[in-house]
Amino acid sequence: MATASVDYYEFLQISPHADAETIHRVYRFLAARLHPDNHISGHAEHFHLLKTAYDVLSDPKRRAEYDATRAPAPAKPLSSTIDFMDAMDGELNRRLAVLAVLYYRRRANPNFPEVGLAELEERMGFPRDYLDFTLWYLQKKGYILKQDNAEYSLTAEGVDFVERERGTAPTLNKLLTSDSGSSVAETMQMETVEPGAQETKPAAGQLTADATPIILTQPAICTEGPRAGKIDRRVGMPDRRVIKVERRGGMRERRTTPITHRPTVN
Repeated sequence: MATASVDYYEFLQISPHADAETIHRVYRFLAARLHPDNHISGHAEHFHLLKTAYDVLSDPKRRAEYDATRAPAPAKPLSSTIDFMDAMDGELNRRLAVLAVLYYRRRANPNFPEVGLAELEERMGFPRDYLDFTLWYLQKKGYILKQDNAEYSLTAEGVDFVERERGTAPTLNKLLTSDSGSSVAETMQMETVEPGAQETKPAAGQLTADATPIILTQPAICTEGPRAGKIDRRVGMPDRRVIKVERRGGMRERRTTPITHRPTVN
């Protein structure tokens, strides 16, 4: 394996914006797995590459120099090296490729693991019409979910399947191995948030993309009446109702004084 041809971030399966703590944690995990003394998963060549990648990325100066010279090659669709069109094997390969794409996104960006149909089409390199049966099957098996925004994400059962079958399915292993020349990692561009940056949300009353205003009402806590300062038992927060609503009919409550229940006379 030529070190110069390997992307260190992809080899460690981390974002180019990963912080030092993440790099160190991933290094320790992979070092235990790839160390030559590990008779099950040890790999001397990969362990040497791991050490080289860690030495570079854990040093701020060397990492900055590496980032400045790092130029990812143009992404090639997975169909350039994997047959997706054959009758039976092609369908099986399509299922594995979809799972691999969603698995990679779930691992790399767990807060935003969804992948849209257009992106799946682009990564795999063939028309989306061929994905209809594939996506239907994977949903029925419970491996993937279709979100409300029509994007797809991998379920925990799907993660288990990928990790369980990787060792016995050469195509799946090829899709997930960064140095294979046809991996998912080589076709996907990471969408990450810069360290320290926070997701921005529309302010109260601001229009969202679909022109729907987000209204965050903050009425004052009641200071008068029988519920002044009391806690709303339903949500465990102070009662903030300014206008009382009669729950039975949805009408405005007209009572100005609380009703005292009369004692039962035996």
